[in-house]
Amino acid sequence: MLRSLKEFERYKVTATDGDIGHIVNFLVDDERWVIRHLVVETTGFLDGRRVLISPATIREVDGATKRILLALTMDTIKEDCPRINWDEPVTRRHELNYFGQHPYPRFWGSSWTEGTGSTRGVLPKGRRSEAQKDFPDKFGDVHLRRASEVRGCTMQGSDEAIGRVEDLIVDDEIWAIRYLVINTSSWLFGKKVLIAPHWATGVSWEDQRIDVTLSRQVVKDSPEWDPTDVIGLEFEALLYKYYGRPGYWHQVPPPHHLGKYRNDRSILHSRPLSNHRSDREIASRPRVVQAKSK
Repeated sequence: MLRSLKEFERYKVTATDGDIGHIVNFLVDDERWVIRHLVVETTGFLDGRRVLISPATIREVDGATKRILLALTMDTIKEDCPRINWDEPVTRRHELNYFGQHPYPRFWGSSWTEGTGSTRGVLPKGRRSEAQKDFPDKFGDVHLRRASEVRGCTMQGSDEAIGRVEDLIVDDEIWAIRYLVINTSSWLFGKKVLIAPHWATGVSWEDQRIDVTLSRQVVKDSPEWDPTDVIGLEFEALLYKYYGRPGYWHQVPPPHHLGKYRNDRSILHSRPLSNHRSDREIASRPRVVQAKSK
């Protein structure tokens, strides 16, 4: 299910034998646009210290009770989950140091981050391999970004600024970031739009700017999105078709843990979407209006 990250703020996090605290932030992989860690502020047994929780250890997201249920005991969290110093960045080198000593999966270059397989609630056995030990020296350290850093970034279009990132929409099955919610109120009163992070052509964290090759007019004419509505498959197909982008559901085989969506997604596989089009091509077409359900 697609959910707003803001929705998760203050969600309680529950181990198999009790509550451990609540979510205060997320660490975002700004290369693959996935959530790599939940930042949980503990209560009671860890005296309010913050720990990193891997999404791979989540067995269920319970929206009704606003809880995230883990496949971990409180003792495992106390002994194995890395503490976080909020004043220092967490890098891939740090992750190898952490997870080389504890039974957590590595995330980069894996089916987890690519969304091609499910590891929900499953902790692989064993330690890191020799190849994994060499990983940082070959690829260097890439800093993770706090979700709170991404919020507030300017979305820069091909002509003018489109707006500011207000929220992130994630798939709570594989914790991939599907959309950035852009507030365009500085020039387009009351409208918020969805733009996929993978459409970005450049990111400058120093300037807090994300670049896309979309003009203001193209964004203005994009399909209407109601933030109070659940983002359904039909709207996603409409959005991707308008922007002329291939749907993410076409880029990898449907993962086995998304089997419950396969029948619904059949409408999306009826014909492939074309490659992305230029602003001029999009602007020349009549505005797409989502049909109201009868």
